[in-house]
Amino acid sequence: MINKTTRSLIGIWLGWFIILYGFQWVVTARLGVLRPDLAVSWSRTETAANSNRGKIYLLEPFMNRQVAWDSEYYVGIAVGGYDDPAGGKVSSTASGEPINKNYSFFPLYPWVMKGISPLLALFGLNPIAAATAAGIVVTLLGTLAGMVALYHLTQDLFDGETGYRAVVYMLIFPTAFFFAMVYTEGLFVGLAFWSLLLSKRKQWVWASLLGLLAALTRAHGAALLLPLLYYWVQRREENAAAQNWRWWVQGAAAFLPLVGYALWRISPLGQGWAELQPFYFGRGFLSLGRTLGDMRNVYEYAQSNSQAAVYFSLEAAAILLALVASFWLLRRDFPVAIFGLTVILLSLFSGSAQSMARYMLISPPLYIFLAHLGRHKVFDRTWSLASILLLGMLAMLFAFDMWVG
Repeated sequence: MINKTTRSLIGIWLGWFIILYGFQWVVTARLGVLRPDLAVSWSRTETAANSNRGKIYLLEPFMNRQVAWDSEYYVGIAVGGYDDPAGGKVSSTASGEPINKNYSFFPLYPWVMKGISPLLALFGLNPIAAATAAGIVVTLLGTLAGMVALYHLTQDLFDGETGYRAVVYMLIFPTAFFFAMVYTEGLFVGLAFWSLLLSKRKQWVWASLLGLLAALTRAHGAALLLPLLYYWVQRREENAAAQNWRWWVQGAAAFLPLVGYALWRISPLGQGWAELQPFYFGRGFLSLGRTLGDMRNVYEYAQSNSQAAVYFSLEAAAILLALVASFWLLRRDFPVAIFGLTVILLSLFSGSAQSMARYMLISPPLYIFLAHLGRHKVFDRTWSLASILLLGMLAMLFAFDMWVG
């Protein structure tokens, strides 16, 4: 039996994505956009009217407003696998050998899409349309799961009303439309937020297994090792008699997110990812020098470009807000705060200064902190209005295939 709280959360979730999808349909049916987009230096050539020519996974008409940018690779892997010729190849700067661009993306999300696509194909959808629908289903259900976990994480600190507020702030955050598109954010928060909640409730096996799956969805999942270890050590401090063989097994299980990431990293998929990221997508692990260099380039580019100035101002604001939220939470919920800080650190120093407002979506302290501030009615109304306006604008741009992600 679904309890009243869960029914309420499902109602909020249903209303949110119906409004979001309806809005995207209305604005794209009624309005046009001025191309090209100049938010980043490379978007001039990627947002022309014919920029998607030949990209078969982005040209499928079915639910086309919910796919753009990286969606191409997730749908492509689900339909044709990592070595799908339609994924496109680039020559490695290290070996000179061609490598498929699909290898730059983690496997769990597209594999789950592939697993449920045949069921959706029974409704007469072609393979690309079925994979697209599967990606949307997985993302939306993951988002719902993340909402439920976030509610309980927040309720444990405050009360039920504040828990609902955290969920609403999560859904109206300016870049929250990614929680309803063919992207990994929805699945990741469903896995990661539940891993945090179950570890807090001492359900070690499930928490560790979900952490493992999160690490196969995004690199940030490996950071779940930190809160899992914290709760494990805390149990011993609370009860010295708990240090038995089960306690040691639980400690070993806490390493599952890192082990899962490491096994993937040494696999052919992980090796392809590591080879592609630095030279093609400009990212890596704690690439401090590359990050500082890109920040300098971004600053210079934005000096004479108002589109870039607005875009990167939003990026910087999202990072600053997430940092403040995580530090604020340290004394209230240390393990969740540490996970949030690790997400920020890994994202900020990944080598590229873009997409930060999207990466911050998976940091739970962000919503818990906003929910705390939202207990003051003036903040609640101001933040809600501003966030909804920005969310609508950015969701519209994504539906026009103009949002840089």
